[in-house]
Amino acid sequence: MQSGITHLVEPALLILVALADEPKHGYAIMQDVEAITGWSMRAGTLYGALARMDRRGWIEEIQTDDYRRRPYALTAAGRLELTRHLTLLDVIVKLGLKRIRRRGTTRRRA
Repeated sequence: MQSGITHLVEPALLILVALADEPKHGYAIMQDVEAITGWSMRAGTLYGALARMDRRGWIEEIQTDDYRRRPYALTAAGRLELTRHLTLLDVIVKLGLKRIRRRGTTRRRA
């Protein structure tokens, strides 16, 4: 994904995707999001989104002895929310591509 279109993607969705395979601490989440999108997520954006996601029950902080690195993990509710969003996005992508292809073969006259 190019950084120019990341304004169309909610940071929470990118964070859920980053946490889908394993728990990660904040910096690792930001690195994963950048690898996926090319967009550098700022710490304020990340931690604000993590706080909202925690309140919604989508993620949980894993307690460790290292106070500097607090890993976060998806909860069952977070996995369900991610699945719902990705399923909807799949429908939107397929429909959008179908419409673009159809538009490319037929031109409207003004």
